[in-house]
Amino acid sequence: MTAVNLKKKKSDLRTLFGNSMTAISGACLLATVIPLFAVLIFVAIQGFRSINLNLFVKLPPAPGLSGGGVGNAIIGTFIVVAIATVISVPIGVLSAVYLSEFSGDNQIARAVRFATNLLSGIPSIIAGVFAYGALVASRLFGFSAIAGGVALAVLMLPTIIRTTDEALQIVPQEIRWAALGVGAYRYQTVLFVVLPAALSSIITGVTLAIARAAGETAPLIFTALYSNFWPRGLKEPIATLAVLVYNFASVPYKSQQELAWAASLLLVFLVLITNITARFFTRKKAY
Repeated sequence: MTAVNLKKKKSDLRTLFGNSMTAISGACLLATVIPLFAVLIFVAIQGFRSINLNLFVKLPPAPGLSGGGVGNAIIGTFIVVAIATVISVPIGVLSAVYLSEFSGDNQIARAVRFATNLLSGIPSIIAGVFAYGALVASRLFGFSAIAGGVALAVLMLPTIIRTTDEALQIVPQEIRWAALGVGAYRYQTVLFVVLPAALSSIITGVTLAIARAAGETAPLIFTALYSNFWPRGLKEPIATLAVLVYNFASVPYKSQQELAWAASLLLVFLVLITNITARFFTRKKAY
């Protein structure tokens, strides 16, 4: 066999191997995408049947009755997620600022990063049990929107800390040196130079954390519980879309099941909007 033929044969083998790997990758992609779109399409088909104005402005009907809506659960979801955001964002961002800018990678920073990675992997129900024991069983707040917000804040913290920490670390060191070189103090450099440079990535992390929290059910069952009425206060049980879906999907009444599908579709749209928002900010440079 001549050198030319040998080279051609090797080229053909590489082409065959490359095509085979491309086909396998495509098959794996389809295996991932098809179930996702199947779920989305099925939820959309079932949920669109009950999408109307009443869905957004009325309370759920009594068992066995038709009509009504999930207006209380929509408002309750926004309230609980807002409480979680107010709690988790300042703590998460400040923790990440300490880790990236002031810790010097000491033992405390390594311990915090380890704890953050560990917390990001715990099941969401553990956060619910923690908030239940700390706020509900202790009768500090009882079943309430505040307890639900605290449970969701525990789930949001790891995402916010990790994304903010990584966002601050990719800001070029030259920017910090330039600010210090013109006489800025360390806190001024961080507050007015580094944080604005990483703002788009920080917002991305926050929106991803909100998307995760909005769809959680187990922590809210232990903390916010549920209510068939409009929200009456932050220290009262409150309805949320995730818990409404859990409750209504298991009852034998068709009207409640239809509302559960509609609420599921609203949750999908909520998560979709937050992820689109995250993608929008990801397009911008961190510096």
